[in-house]
Amino acid sequence: MTRVEPAARGAGQDAVPPSAGSGGVRVRRSGPAAWIGGGVLVVAVAVLAYLPYVSSRGTQIDLVGLFSLIVLGTMWNLLAGYGGMVSIGQQAWIGLGGYGLVYLAGTLGLDPFVSIPLAALACGLVAWATSYLAFRLSGGYFAIGTWVIAEVVRLLVIQVDEVGAGSGASLTAFSGIDPQYRIAYVYWVALGVAVVVVLAVYLLMRSRIGLALTAIRDEPTAAGSSGVPVTRAKRLVFVLAAVGCGLAGAVIVANTLRVQPGSIFSVDYSATMIFIVVIGGLGTIEGPIIGAVVYYLLQDGLADLGNWYLVVVGVIAIAVTLLAPKGLWGLTRGRLSVFPTGYRVGRGT
Repeated sequence: MTRVEPAARGAGQDAVPPSAGSGGVRVRRSGPAAWIGGGVLVVAVAVLAYLPYVSSRGTQIDLVGLFSLIVLGTMWNLLAGYGGMVSIGQQAWIGLGGYGLVYLAGTLGLDPFVSIPLAALACGLVAWATSYLAFRLSGGYFAIGTWVIAEVVRLLVIQVDEVGAGSGASLTAFSGIDPQYRIAYVYWVALGVAVVVVLAVYLLMRSRIGLALTAIRDEPTAAGSSGVPVTRAKRLVFVLAAVGCGLAGAVIVANTLRVQPGSIFSVDYSATMIFIVVIGGLGTIEGPIIGAVVYYLLQDGLADLGNWYLVVVGVIAIAVTLLAPKGLWGLTRGRLSVFPTGYRVGRGT
């Protein structure tokens, strides 16, 4: 019998059993498609990083919105696609991230670019505390519970006069920076946040925690009986998703220079995240990126339709759900994987 050695840890490394010979089994994590796809992504990020030198301010502001959508979609996919937790209350952390930036940079006078990660970390701390309440619920009750938490957070925030109470507030921390440079700096921060968030999820899913999350998503009871720390892994994902959404919220406010409770805490954000992930592909890293691009193009191209825009988006969502249940990325049928997280077994040569 041929003995198969453990697969190599590094990306793209093959583990070939020394005794397998030419007809042995090869266990690998990635292939040529992943390397090509990764190279294309590196080039794309480099081009996007250079874009402020050759594009208009309006284009940069619009692309900041796209980067925020990628972050939000990736975070909701981490929760539902990998952690098995369907949330419709992620707007709580988007709002806290935005208001946190206004408070830290506007009220306390901290550097706005330093305030963005600090506001996100504050979201993580609040999420860690509220997880002890949210995790008492499961399934649909958990989803509704996260919505209730978001509403409670909104009601608490509008009581704070330092951030404008119910009328909102403007971000004045950038007043000493030339608008051209401010927009470019915010653009680069948003691009960096999107890249870091996607890579962080990729590395997380390649780790032992990622394997645990897959088991928890499929069957939490069986995973727990096998020694997987179910609650601890789910709490980690819950907190990380809050931090990511907090980053997106802070970037959104830095881009618009205005925060209002009715918009930043809107449940429309959760609907948008769900649409992005369903369209792109649940449980894949590439899916939310594809879904965010599709939503961005639809939002930009159909903006003149008014309320009919929502009808078109709904029809597209229904069509994709019926015709491609695994999303647009699922149409590749696993033949293409830019971010490989599992192992593949094939015949050696």
